[in-house]
Amino acid sequence: MANLYAVPTKALNQAVRRNTDRFPPDFVFQLRPREIAALRSQIVTSKRGGRRTLPAAFTEHGAIMAATVLNSPKAVTMSLYVVRAFIQMREQIAANDEVLKRLAEIDRTLLKHDKSLQVIWRELQPLLQPPPTPPKPQIGFHR
Repeated sequence: MANLYAVPTKALNQAVRRNTDRFPPDFVFQLRPREIAALRSQIVTSKRGGRRTLPAAFTEHGAIMAATVLNSPKAVTMSLYVVRAFIQMREQIAANDEVLKRLAEIDRTLLKHDKSLQVIWRELQPLLQPPPTPPKPQIGFHR
């Protein structure tokens, strides 16, 4: 995370410690030794590191919050990007609401048309039947 925002790891950890109220457990949490071991096997790092504490893991919300408490140019750019993304999402949701309202209107109109078409269909059915065949004229005199 520190590399992402172009700050030293120490500065990131310090910002998190100084702003604990901004980083609840669902934003940042300590990795367990078992999780660290799994990461080491995946990214092939040395086990002889100098860490005295377990590393922190940030959720997407924690990453955004870190961008707001850090002062590096990259962090400022990232927090502006996130704010703009939320504004754009809100605009798209508003546009979607307009579309949904219009679709509901169209649906109601189509239901009215559907009922009218059913009435027309019932009225046309007798007209669409072939005319009855006239009886054959019989030969001879008949009463």
